[in-house]
Amino acid sequence: MTRRTLDRRTFVQTTAAVGATVALAGCGGGSGGDGGDGSDGSDGSDGSDSDGSDGGSGGETLSEEPNYDGFLDDVSNYDGTVDMRDADEVTVEVGANDGLTFGPAAVAVSSGTTVVWEWTGQGGDHNVAASDGAFESDTVGEEGHTFEHTFEEAGTYTYVCTPHEAVGMKGAVYVE
Repeated sequence: MTRRTLDRRTFVQTTAAVGATVALAGCGGGSGGDGGDGSDGSDGSDGSDSDGSDGGSGGETLSEEPNYDGFLDDVSNYDGTVDMRDADEVTVEVGANDGLTFGPAAVAVSSGTTVVWEWTGQGGDHNVAASDGAFESDTVGEEGHTFEHTFEEAGTYTYVCTPHEAVGMKGAVYVE
């Protein structure tokens, strides 16, 4: 029997392949207690004071979508802009679903509305950074951490999680 020695290149390639396999294993979704459809598997009758946000759409979407110029094309949970124009305050989850999305990905609010981003504790360290530099939170991973911004002017505001932008962790706030 011959004994093979493991050189550095083989070790690095093998470790990278195993790491990629493990990372992708969590991306399949469909089981693990969630509804497999972006929901949390519950019927929503838990008696909580939730705003309806489950990391998916969470409510009615606008009948006519704002033009995001393709910004949300690679966002896995974007299926329309959730209409929250009647709320004074709106909560968006940071680290929703698979831990690498904002939930909901896009919301419509009225001017003067405060958006509160609340960390789920999933997916590692995240931040909320406006594409135009208008606001930026600290990068943290602790469940329950919050960051807020009040949108006074009508317009379309896009933002990202800087550490996870490349995997599509992006969101938008449409202000009327």
